Amino acid sequence: MKKNGSVQYTLREVPPAVDKALRRKCRREGKSLNLTALETLRTGLQLHGEPVRHNDLDFLVGSWVEDSKFDEAVREQDKVDPGLWR
Repeated sequence: MKKNGSVQYTLREVPPAVDKALRRKCRREGKSLNLTALETLRTGLQLHGEPVRHNDLDFLVGSWVEDSKFDEAVREQDKVDPGLWR
């Protein structure tokens, strides 16, 4: 173990798809492979340090749940009250 408490890993047999995805992420974020791999491991292991800050809504994709009560409430809001529009 190093003085700062970190250890060094050597990973073998990294699948090509994982390598390609990590390297693409490196280029997109302008970071080194080492830093990108460490951040990805921390996120994947859900280690709690500084919270992950998202700047998009990707985490919501595929999470919609059909709700008939919600649909009815929206329909009610869409009705025009003729008395208010004289």
